[in-house]
Formats: sequence, C-alpha cells, structure tokens
Amino acid sequence: MRHPAPAVAALITAGTLALAACGPDPAATGAELTVSGAYMPQPVSADLAAGFLTVTNKGGTKDELTSVSSDVAGSVTLHEVTGGAMSEVDRLTVPAHGRLVLESGGRHLMFEKLKRRPRQGQQVPVELHFAHSGTVKVEMPVEPATYRPATGHRATGHRATGH
Repeated sequence: MRHPAPAVAALITAGTLALAACGPDPAATGAELTVSGAYMPQPVSADLAAGFLTVTNKGGTKDELTSVSSDVAGSVTLHEVTGGAMSEVDRLTVPAHGRLVLESGGRHLMFEKLKRRPRQGQQVPVELHFAHSGTVKVEMPVEPATYRPATGHRATGHRATGH
C-alpha cells in the first residue's frame, strides 16, 4: 500500500481546513431578539398614547426597529428626546449583544389617532417590525397613567419568531 506524498497530504489538510472555515462566523450569527417590560400608561388624551419596552439582542449582529403597528392606532411612530426636544425618527438601532430601551423621557413609541382609548388592565396588541428579524408580536399591558417601573421594565419577555 502506498502512502500519499507529503504534498498531497498537505493539500488534503488545507482543503479540510478551508471547508471548516466555511461554517458560520460566531460574530455574524444574526440578531437574537427578545422583548421585555412592555407597557402603555393609560392615555390621558383621547387620541394619543405612549409605549415603552426593552429589546435585548443576544446575537452577534445589530438590527433596527423600523416601524411599529397596532390595531388601536391610526399610526405608531418612533420618537426620541434629545436636549429636551422630542423628534420622530425612522428607525432605532438594537446593537449586537446590547439593548434598545424605550422609556419615559427618552426613546419611546407614540400611538397616534387612537381608534379606541385603551384602559388600565387591558392588553394592546403591537407588532414590532425589524430590518432583519422580521416581526415580533407583543401584548402591551395598559398600566395606570402615573405608572413607572421600579427597575426600568418588568421581566416578561417575548421572543422574536421571524417574519
């Protein structure tokens, strides 16, 4: 029985290593999103409401919240407060291995042209639309108008389940 020449053995080894390198790069495994702490303070206005939540990304790739929809509002827009001024934005980044926190006085959702006024104890269905992870459905509980979470947000979570 003949043994392969050292050059042939080296080529086989190099080919095996090259194929192994074609596997997924741990830094590019995609976003792994979960949503926690979602709530809406009971609206004091008949046509406007705010919404807050935290999106956690355990994945190695950033994602972006590009839009939000809900059957209780004519539109839901993304806002941020900078220097005391509120402005609408077209997307919010969820960093790789990081969090996007929507909270009172900072980034938040605005439910505009309410079709019905949500009441404390009800759940508001919300769809979060992400650039890469698709749609995440969340049930947002309506809390008292003065509600402020003791530690940021409650730990109830929703996992991204695709498009």
